[in-house]
Amino acid sequence: MKKRALHFLNGNTARKMAAVALAALLLPLAPAPGIAQQPAAGKDWPKGAPGDFGFRAEKLAAFDADIAAGKYGLVDSMLVLRCGTSVYDKTYQHDYGQIYGERATKEGPLNHDLHGPYNYFSPEYHPFYKGSDLHTMQSISKTVTSITIGIAKTRNDFSVSLDTPVVKYFDAHKIANLDERKKRMTLRDLLTMTAGLEWHEDVAYDDPKNSADIMEASHDWVQYVIDQPMATDPGKTFVYNSGATELLAHIFKKVTGKNVDDYAAEYLFKPLGMKYFWKHTPTGLPDTEGGLYLSAHDLAKLGQLFLKSGMWEGKAILSSSWIKDSVSAHVATGKNGTQYGYFWWLPSFGSEPGDVAWAGRGFGGQILFVVPEYDLVAVFTGWDILPSKEEKQHDWLDRTLGTANRFFGCSE
Repeated sequence: MKKRALHFLNGNTARKMAAVALAALLLPLAPAPGIAQQPAAGKDWPKGAPGDFGFRAEKLAAFDADIAAGKYGLVDSMLVLRCGTSVYDKTYQHDYGQIYGERATKEGPLNHDLHGPYNYFSPEYHPFYKGSDLHTMQSISKTVTSITIGIAKTRNDFSVSLDTPVVKYFDAHKIANLDERKKRMTLRDLLTMTAGLEWHEDVAYDDPKNSADIMEASHDWVQYVIDQPMATDPGKTFVYNSGATELLAHIFKKVTGKNVDDYAAEYLFKPLGMKYFWKHTPTGLPDTEGGLYLSAHDLAKLGQLFLKSGMWEGKAILSSSWIKDSVSAHVATGKNGTQYGYFWWLPSFGSEPGDVAWAGRGFGGQILFVVPEYDLVAVFTGWDILPSKEEKQHDWLDRTLGTANRFFGCSE
């Protein structure tokens, strides 16, 4: 795999300089588990006072205090944007080396790789990448994969129909449990988590029966997924399946000739001035189910891109029609009335039919909320990865919107 150094063109702090030095020392010594890159520098968010943007500062402060007190688990950051302006930006410090240090030395369901990127307790990779501000996105990687497919369709580089059968991109003689149902499984079924494959990701990620965990412990993730037997007809039932994203990584390369991460680097991250790191699977495909790292501020750029119908600084990055389709309700998840689009969760928040947010979510507390009715983007990161008997609060969206005047108008 080609190795590239991790560059921080905006970084002039000691922390970022140390990260660059560390990357320079480490990357030549071992096979690169992914690609880290800093494209053209992008400007950071302008800052504004909450009250000037229709927020009640005391309510934001109360939310912040509850996060700091641990009521939402191990949270690393909270960022709230309105009108493209940062109105609340907080970070929370945790010593993960101390919190998870003992587990980092023991192999188990969340640690297949004592000294590498699939040790989820290793402070070298989780939650921050090697001392930088790049935070693991986990399943928000799926959302970014969906965005990248949308860009490739916008540019006519991914011209195949979403109704194309998945098996078209495989040697049928090498697929286990191939039946008529699997032959009918389409790309759209993968994007909407309705593949129909037998998959068990509704158990804790530290449970050895978790299908995603078993996949990550295998050598060929794509083969593991496509070989699973069918449990239901495709396109019918929502079953959360991280492996579906890996099938799309395989198909994306077959169609475009490029890996998802390389394509995103050129047509998404570079135009938006985003730095990133993306882990790769043992066979060299990008880990599209959970391998992406972004800073909280750069993650918010993706939310703002969707708010502005795919436009960024006067340039069209992806089509508004893809955005509309990808955040339309394609299937019910069976979770509190939440619908699902193309790797986007669609939770409702109010009494009106159109009161729906667009959300990316990731293991450990990664959250991206886009709320068009409020012209608002909110980002949370964290690393709360183990089951706990303590009751944690999960009302992130309600708490955020409860601090804001819905009818505040943004001027262009």
